[in-house]
Amino acid sequence: MKVLIRREDRCTGCGACEKVCSLTWFKEENPAKSRIRVSGNESGYSLNACTQCGDCMLICPVEALTRDKSGIVRLNLKACVGCLNCVGFCPSLSMFVAPGEDKPFKCIACGICVKACPTDALSIEEVDEPVERVFYRRHL
Repeated sequence: MKVLIRREDRCTGCGACEKVCSLTWFKEENPAKSRIRVSGNESGYSLNACTQCGDCMLICPVEALTRDKSGIVRLNLKACVGCLNCVGFCPSLSMFVAPGEDKPFKCIACGICVKACPTDALSIEEVDEPVERVFYRRHL
């Protein structure tokens, strides 16, 4: 499965990833409409993006969330009823809804943020299982 790998120790908090993401998907520069979120301060930054775990698929009452052949969890906006159960249920808080929007959105590991990151804090990698398990195994 294709996932976005985050190396937070390399993040400088510049926001380039958020900017390019919101411009790509919402045609505006707005961190609230980015599928990746940067938080923190000079002493350290945190990067939040979907891990493709698929837990959100379990709570969707209309099955608008499905996993594609690449392992990416996708949201069918036409099927979505905007209940936002997935936003509240996401274990990594990576299913977002922006002010003024009535449908959720999430990272689909498109890689646009990877290209924009000046410090290589982000990469797209193929893994056999959801990223949270891979990340924890690498850092134990």
